[in-house]
Amino acid sequence: MTASSPNEKRNVFNAEERLRYSRHFMLPEIGLAGQERLKAARVLCLGAGGLGSPAALYLAAAGVGTIGLVDFDRVEISNLQRQLLHGTKDVGRPKGESARDRLAAVNPHVEVRIHSCRFESANAQEILVDYDLILDGSDNFATRYLANDVAVFARKPNVYGSIFRFDGQATVFAPHLGGPCYRCLFPEPPSPGSVPSCAEAGVLGVLPGIVGTIQATEALKLILGLGETLLGRLLHFDALKMKFREFNLRRDPECPVCGDTPQITAPLDYEAFCDGASAVATPVPEIDVHALQEKLASVEPAVLLDVREPFEFELARIAGANLIPLGQLPARVEELDREKEILVLCHTGMRSAVATELLLGAGFTKVANVAGGIDAWSAEIDPSVPRY
Repeated sequence: MTASSPNEKRNVFNAEERLRYSRHFMLPEIGLAGQERLKAARVLCLGAGGLGSPAALYLAAAGVGTIGLVDFDRVEISNLQRQLLHGTKDVGRPKGESARDRLAAVNPHVEVRIHSCRFESANAQEILVDYDLILDGSDNFATRYLANDVAVFARKPNVYGSIFRFDGQATVFAPHLGGPCYRCLFPEPPSPGSVPSCAEAGVLGVLPGIVGTIQATEALKLILGLGETLLGRLLHFDALKMKFREFNLRRDPECPVCGDTPQITAPLDYEAFCDGASAVATPVPEIDVHALQEKLASVEPAVLLDVREPFEFELARIAGANLIPLGQLPARVEELDREKEILVLCHTGMRSAVATELLLGAGFTKVANVAGGIDAWSAEIDPSVPRY
């Protein structure tokens, strides 16, 4: 690549762009050269949801030239409490399309590439090759481990963020820059079903805005080569206490991916890796909501055990359900009739799977988990039951 002449440098930005980025130009630490680096940068955002929304919006506004978005979901009305890339008119649209329109409205000079697919072992390296860094806004452990591993293989930074209820955290994983990777912090995934999703546990709507903006800040600093990044530091945010805490992180020399003698050098089956506990155990019995409808209408209906929280039960319920929250179930298990068939229900099927396993371990034999939970019941059987 040949060096640009001064005149060519002045022509990188048109008159409108010079006004748009004028506050960056005024910062000696950024200036024209820094803004050119932003324009040449390519950032891959995993997810156009809670974390991806603020991150992508601020990256686009800052003038990052190419933003890739990996998301195959459609906009749901429950997303709008926190996912500000999308509006009410976008409900039902693919998130990628909605995000592209929103980012174009923020900055038409940015190229937005949409990857309407799952980020999987088969395609992750091929997608990442065109980008300089990953901004991980995913909401599941399989994608987090995959994002980490392919970033390590490609020697590209991984700007990580996660949220849960009122708490969030962020860091930069980049072993090639001297820091740790995600596996150094979390060598093993949690047991399946032990960590509820936002759909199960809820999340304060503003929280992903704070964490996603921190991720965007770290991405901009990495592109510009400015300041001190979160490399080797985990930043934890407690929204209820309005407190930040910082934890020092170190690379694990025994890490199977970034350690001194790595054992993992190519993507693996991350779904199986994160579902390891259930891969060796016997899967819990399961029925779908259509079978549940038939059983509830039979001459001798089964017992429908709802293991959600009382406030969820007030929001939406199936007539005749018995409420025993999952946390109370071990102490109240003897309230259930062991001779009757028991069908276990929660919001989407995660907590009820744990409850089903608990009942099986307590000696119950006629028990099954309702796949998809009350959300599937609302969508497929009875729309009068509110979704949340």
